[in-house]
Amino acid sequence: MVQLIVGNKGKGKTTQLLEKVNSEIKEIAGNIVYLDKNTKHMYELNNKVRLIDVSQYMIEDSDEFVGFVSGIISQDHDLQQMYFDNFLKIACLEGQDILAAMNKLEKLSNNFDVDFILSISMDESQLPEGLKEKVIVSL
Repeated sequence: MVQLIVGNKGKGKTTQLLEKVNSEIKEIAGNIVYLDKNTKHMYELNNKVRLIDVSQYMIEDSDEFVGFVSGIISQDHDLQQMYFDNFLKIACLEGQDILAAMNKLEKLSNNFDVDFILSISMDESQLPEGLKEKVIVSL
């Protein structure tokens, strides 16, 4: 399943994402990975959550990002959830159509039973029609 936390920049999406990940780690049996553009939120995350600074991995487009996510999934058979903060930035999708990448993430989610929770700096009204049903928080 893919879930979205959407809202314009500075509206509190990261706070919502951090609250969700820290509450989920207490409830689920599997592992959680948190992808971000830096390590700024390292101390706000539960120490059982694996934080990955995507900027360190020379990802240049959304296909490389999906490949990166696939590699993480392939290395952890206990992976249950992945959180993507600043999704448009870390997936190299700023100012681009996000539908193709979202469809690939949905397929990965279904194939490997991993849930993806994304924060997207975009107003809900700007989302493609097929993605609006995935919104869990709109700020």
